[in-house]
Amino acid sequence: MDTSRRPTLKDVARAAGVSLASASYAINGSGSVGEATRAHILQVAAGLGYRPNTSAKAMKTGRTGVLGLVVPDLTNPFFPGLAQAVLQAARRQGYSVLIADTGGAPDEERAAIRFLTDHGVDGLLWFPIDDSSPRGRRASPELDRIPVVVLDRNLPDHDVVLADYALGGRLAADHLIAAGHVDIGVISGPTAASSARDRAEGAVRTIQRSARLAWHVENAFSLDLDPAVTAALDRRSVTAVIAGSDMIAIGAMRHLQTLGLSVPDDVSIVGFDDIPWAALNTPPLTTIDMPIEAMIGSAIETLVQRIFEGPGVRSQTVFDVSLVERSSVRPLVRAEVR
Repeated sequence: MDTSRRPTLKDVARAAGVSLASASYAINGSGSVGEATRAHILQVAAGLGYRPNTSAKAMKTGRTGVLGLVVPDLTNPFFPGLAQAVLQAARRQGYSVLIADTGGAPDEERAAIRFLTDHGVDGLLWFPIDDSSPRGRRASPELDRIPVVVLDRNLPDHDVVLADYALGGRLAADHLIAAGHVDIGVISGPTAASSARDRAEGAVRTIQRSARLAWHVENAFSLDLDPAVTAALDRRSVTAVIAGSDMIAIGAMRHLQTLGLSVPDDVSIVGFDDIPWAALNTPPLTTIDMPIEAMIGSAIETLVQRIFEGPGVRSQTVFDVSLVERSSVRPLVRAEVR
């Protein structure tokens, strides 16, 4: 074989002493070939330095073996972990992944989807900016051309994978109420996103039933707090706060420190997401954990099924969440609710 050129499948078949069809079956993990023969062919292919020609495969099959992932903000530590889970789950299914970060901008979101579809991804995992408007639901006409699975947003036009966000809000509120807290504030994430609304509504309803809702304000999924949020914290009217994300919770902790208040001695805080920072924070943050690996595994399986089988009845898969108890919540003696 001429070592100056890239090895071909014919070279692998010749070196392994098998037919071209058998070499193809072994390389692609398909067809009828014995395990011993498959292992022999793969060993020969590795020795020759053979790599499948993805361009040729795409021309033949119409598929590239690549998935697209669109996320709102890779500077938020929640999303690198999610992206890693996507890469691992896709790899197990034999796919590579192209990732696009939209920076939270609708125009960039449309451009990202167009970029990925133009580069021939077989399917798209989409974590939309929000779901509050037709623009949010139809960020690009390219979404009609390939299979799409939506994460975290309950969009009516696509298969979706969600967590039970309302349950998370209830768990956070129940935990604080069981610890004796009566005056509780809620900092919601952006309510343009259904997941943020559900988190807040689950918490607010539970508080209103069994304690007192001191205030309810909204903030971006960010360490930086809006003026309405800092004003609410400045009132010093609560013994506990439920935040719509761990980033918001850590931002609230930082602001409370500027007021000379301590977490949890003066104010207890519960977050949501269980990002890596939550356990490393001082104090470690009590939070709501989403089973990201299981959610992503389900999303990838659904997407691959759509790629091979085509459209079907819309699916909505919802995963339970759980409370992770750490040191940011202090028990109080329960007072009567007036």
